This record gives sequence, structure tokens and C-alpha cells, in this order.
Amino acid sequence: MPEIVLVLIRSIAAFFLLFLMARMMGKKQISQLTFFDYCVGITIGSIAAALSVDQNVKIINGLVSLTIWGFFPIILAYLGMKSIIFSKITDGKATILIRNGEVLDKNMKKSLITINELLMLLREKGTFKVSDVEMAVLETNGELSVMLKTNQQPVTPQTLGVPLEQEHGPAILIMDGKIMKKSLENLGYSKEWLIGEVQKQGAEEVRDVFLAQIDSRGSLYVDLYEDQYTKTEVEERPLLAASLKKIQADLEGFSLQTDDPAAKKLYTEQAAEVQKVLDTILPYLK
Repeated sequence: MPEIVLVLIRSIAAFFLLFLMARMMGKKQISQLTFFDYCVGITIGSIAAALSVDQNVKIINGLVSLTIWGFFPIILAYLGMKSIIFSKITDGKATILIRNGEVLDKNMKKSLITINELLMLLREKGTFKVSDVEMAVLETNGELSVMLKTNQQPVTPQTLGVPLEQEHGPAILIMDGKIMKKSLENLGYSKEWLIGEVQKQGAEEVRDVFLAQIDSRGSLYVDLYEDQYTKTEVEERPLLAASLKKIQADLEGFSLQTDDPAAKKLYTEQAAEVQKVLDTILPYLK
């Protein structure tokens, strides 16, 4: 077998096995990189590189080695979830470097952190005075967590006792010119309402919209394809037509949602009346 073909096969095998292990290890391997995770990552990368190009390494030996180095961190992670003591052995524990505005020299020496390094870590957190710090903790991944003293913490509405409306995550209603029907249905909005709203912001049709996102307060953000379209003056007649269609669709929706026969009849009759109006004036609203 030609050498280049062999390298290709070995590289593909190493890539897919490495990809599978990365997925199994989870995001913690990247987001919370401890010293142990750092060593494991380097070792696995070295084994994968050697497996790809080193002909002296048998492919089965390389795959077995990759599998072992991939599964051991997963097993240790599960054991750490079951035992706090075992987790401290593998990942270590956080160290308090500052308490009540005073630097703990002994903990600094144990962590091999100099005062310049500590000050640098504090500056990265936006803190320039040690006296402003209530507590600073060196985490197992090398990050410094800083808690400021009460009089140095920023003022929040909660501190002032000001009640605020709870805001939830925004939802995408249009992406790349296509309506996200599931999001629209979950929020209870109609397609006619959405078309009317994007027209207010300069879009002629849904396909003109690159992104439309709505927040929990009902505010709609619309981003158009700037390279192809420019915002035009909104015409009132199409907006009126869209509003009437929304009303008719809402009435039909209410009739389906209610269990009261009288209310269901009323909504159905009103939806029919609005439909008659639409059939009459719609040709004049184009």
C-alpha cells in the first residue's frame, strides 16, 4: 500500500476517534481546563499526531492508546461526581488568596503565585485596589474569582428596592428570509402580524429580512439584507390589510381555544364578519 494512502487512512481514523472522544468528554474539557485536563489534552493530541504520520506506531496500538486516554478522564469525572474527596484529588481545590482586603501570604506560596501575578489577575477582573476586595479565590482552572466589598459593589435595582419586570430570553422569528413557524406558534403570534411588523421597519416581504428577533416585552428587532435592500417609506394600505388579517386570524384562534359555546359562536361570527370586510376592501389595499 502506498505510504500516502496509509497516512491518509491513519489520519482519518485518528480524526474520527479524536472527534468522538471530544464529544464524550463534554464542554468541561475546554471551558474549565484544569492542570489534569491540560495534560490529558496534550497527551491525546500527541498520540493522534504520532498515529497519523509515524509508521513505526502500529495503527491498532495507537487506537487503543487513544481510547484509553480518552476514557480515563471520563471515568475519573464520573467518580469525581460521586465523591468530593476523589474530585479534590484529581482536580484539586480552590484557594483563598485575599480575605477582608488582606493578602494571605501562606496561600500565595502554596499556589506559587507572586504578588505581581495576583495584581494582574485582579486587574483583569477590573479591580485595581486590594483593599476593595472582600475575597479573592484562585479556582482549580487558574481563574481568579473576586468578590468586592459591599461599599464597592455596583448599585443594582435590587439594592435600591426598585421592582423590575422579569425579562426572558429573546426568540428568533425570521432567519435568513424564512419564518420560524415553531417559534411563532409558541409565542402566539400570527404570520399576518409578523409581516405587518417587518413592513413597518422597511421590508416589503419576509424574504427581505435577514434576522427578526423578539424579546419578552414584545419589541421586535429587524435586520434587513443591507446589500440588496434599502429601507423604504412604509405604505399605510398594506399595513392596514395586514392588521385586519391579524384580527381575523386572532378571532379564529380564540374560537378554537375557548370551551364556552357562546363565546365560540361569537368569535366565529365576528371572524366571518371581518373576513367579509377583507374580501370587500382587500383589492383597494394593495
